[in-house]
Amino acid sequence: MTGQELHELLLSKWGRSYDIQLRQVKGKVYCQVMWKYLEQASFPLSEQEYYEHLNAIANYLTTWGTIEQVKTYVDMTKERPRLGKVVSIPLDLGERSSEWIINNE
Repeated sequence: MTGQELHELLLSKWGRSYDIQLRQVKGKVYCQVMWKYLEQASFPLSEQEYYEHLNAIANYLTTWGTIEQVKTYVDMTKERPRLGKVVSIPLDLGERSSEWIINNE
C-alpha cells in the first residue's frame, strides 16, 4: 500500500483527508484515524508533509502485514472521526508485536 492508496481509502469512506497515526496503548498497537483533516485551515501539515506522513504510515502497515485489517475495518465500521473522537483500528501484529515500538511524536 502507498500513501496515495491510504489517502484514497480515507477519502472514499469519509470524504476528507483525515490524519492517521499509529499508537501503542497498553502493549497493543492501533491505527487511529484522527478528526483533523488536510482541508482544514488549521491543519498543521502542508499537503506535501501530509502525503509524506501517509507514505510512512503505509510503509509500517505494509511491513507489518496489516493492510487488509485496516481496509476491512474501514469498510465495515459505522464510526467516523469527529472532534475529540478518533476511529481506533486495533492491529494484530501476531507474535511479532513485541518487536515493534511506536514512537509517539
